[in-house]
Amino acid sequence: MTAAEQPFDPRKSSPKRDVVRRHILGLIENTPPGTGLAPERELAQQLGVSRPTVRAALDELTRDGFLVRQRGRGTFTSPHKVTQELAAGMAAPPAEGDWTSWVVTFDVGPALPPTATRLELDPGDPVLRVTRVRLVDEEPIAIERLELPAAIVPGLQAADMESGNFYQLLRERFGVLVAEAVQSIEPSFTNPEQAELLDVPVYTPLLQIERTTRDADGRIVEVTRSVYRGDRYRITSTLRFDDSSG
Repeated sequence: MTAAEQPFDPRKSSPKRDVVRRHILGLIENTPPGTGLAPERELAQQLGVSRPTVRAALDELTRDGFLVRQRGRGTFTSPHKVTQELAAGMAAPPAEGDWTSWVVTFDVGPALPPTATRLELDPGDPVLRVTRVRLVDEEPIAIERLELPAAIVPGLQAADMESGNFYQLLRERFGVLVAEAVQSIEPSFTNPEQAELLDVPVYTPLLQIERTTRDADGRIVEVTRSVYRGDRYRITSTLRFDDSSG
């Protein structure tokens, strides 16, 4: 089913709003990802409807993931999604795009019992906590919250977390070789704090990823909780089957 064929709910959509919705869906089908739409006033004049009707249709299409609104810039068709392949082993390819980070918080403090349990430390051991916004080509895509034993990264600074590959940094600067990770993925939605950091509306769909990473000696290197914009990020995987596959 194409975008232009998406059904609408008559209980929440007036006939005029449906005209606007179908017009914009047609534009989406025939324009490249990331194309800017005409202003609300111009769309209203083109279609012979009121601006509130146009705004309501745009709101629906934004919630449905067809459009993206950028403060101060306007409304755009949803851009190409950043793709990350989910693969076993350290040879997993990096996600697309030019990744940088904006560090929101960076502090060291004693591990409270829950944190100590997660990191397999003693209560009171120093823990580094980092919150950073991950950007692709200067657009905020994810929020990452890391906890790691401060003892394994002596001298690490906030600026070190703004660019480059973190695991490469651990390996080359601190001699920490990551070996395995357990990761879970589930859907979520932005809360007000996340929406502000990602510059998206509240309740924008997210992918929530939690990961515990160990080094070659079995020590926990990090516990990470990340949220990725569902409209801009996707994960793919390659499945291989044999005669025993169900």
